Amino acid sequence: MADKPNIVLILADDLGFADISCNGRREYATPNIDRIAERGVRFTQAYANSAVCSATRLALITGRYQYRLPLGLEEPLAGKNHIGLPPEHPTLPSLLREAGYATALIGKWHLGVLPSFGPLKSGYDRFWGIRSGAIDYFTHLNSRGAPDLWDGDVPVERNGYLTDLLGDRAVETVNEHAAAKKPFFLSLHFNAPHWPWVAHGDEGESERLRGGNLRHYDGGTMRTYARMVQAMDTQIGRVLQALDVNGIADNTIVIFTSDNGGERFSDTWPFSGVKTELLEGGLRVPAVMCWPAGLKAGIVSDQVMATMDWLPTLLHAAGTAPAADYPPDGTDLMPILTGAAAGAERTLFWRYKANEQAAMRDGPYKYLKLRNNTFLFDVVQDPRERANLKTRLPQVYADMVARWEAWAATMLPVIPDSFAEVFTAADLADHIGS
Repeated sequence: MADKPNIVLILADDLGFADISCNGRREYATPNIDRIAERGVRFTQAYANSAVCSATRLALITGRYQYRLPLGLEEPLAGKNHIGLPPEHPTLPSLLREAGYATALIGKWHLGVLPSFGPLKSGYDRFWGIRSGAIDYFTHLNSRGAPDLWDGDVPVERNGYLTDLLGDRAVETVNEHAAAKKPFFLSLHFNAPHWPWVAHGDEGESERLRGGNLRHYDGGTMRTYARMVQAMDTQIGRVLQALDVNGIADNTIVIFTSDNGGERFSDTWPFSGVKTELLEGGLRVPAVMCWPAGLKAGIVSDQVMATMDWLPTLLHAAGTAPAADYPPDGTDLMPILTGAAAGAERTLFWRYKANEQAAMRDGPYKYLKLRNNTFLFDVVQDPRERANLKTRLPQVYADMVARWEAWAATMLPVIPDSFAEVFTAADLADHIGS
């Protein structure tokens, strides 16, 4: 392409694999997300780098395994002001900015707090959104009861449902960049459908939660969750319309995915497990992508991929490359997506502190460790992870365990004081014994 493509990377928060209708959700429709898939590629084997948010977001912005940085040991980052994404580390926005792109983050950051860390210190020209892991959609208070809505490094107050406010700002950003006729990278990171479970018209629930626990284990319904996802889909539709109206849709890469697997009200079918777990349901995420000028439409890809792949893939599309001193662990998928190269088997690794979890995907096989229990699954034939093949295929199992241990030795070790979120039997009825 003579002109660099614009890039719009849309990230949902805690969205399950089957929470979009093109992946099987039956209770509601997501026509705008589906439109991205129809115009390009729908991935069936996309993985998050972690089963929680800030660790995956670190992998997204750096293109590397999150365990290479202290921030990645926090699962997720919670209440530690001295830990964050080092401003000197090259990032997807900083590398794109060096290649001539305008860069903006609208939405959730969750990679460290001021004064040491922030989007404007890590490659974004503009930031409008939230810094912490979660805020209420109406009061815009975080889990500590503090306001958490920002324009750059300045706190702001706005009335309205947060999903709508993020959509408004994203449309404004697209319009401004289109008028400037300069390639742009827009990270649109919704906090939906992360708790608290409140949708349009639920201001009363927000007031009930004021000063309390935003996780509200006594709150939420399937209907509320559906309305939250549909509100996000509506705002995504507004962004797609802005690209169309400005005549830049054809040469804009649009990606939609999630930071990890689904939580309480999510649909993770056909997988088992949820957020905080290295079962497929905690790691497998929806992922769709379109680029009308560069990719064919209507592709369903079974290429195994991970969050960290987006950095080298998008840098390739932008005509630039990762920083030589910080080589990505992710793979450039652009040759595969354009048909210039055949699909490739991948080897991916995970670790999660809570319940001493470990996992590895290699070809069709997955090694999984949960506490002292270990498994070998063929997740292509057995996506629900039910048939343990470790005694049936002992050599495959032993080889994967050895390779996982060799990989783990190259990462930062688990540390005693890092945080790791986990569900227990007191939290979720289907987690008895955990």
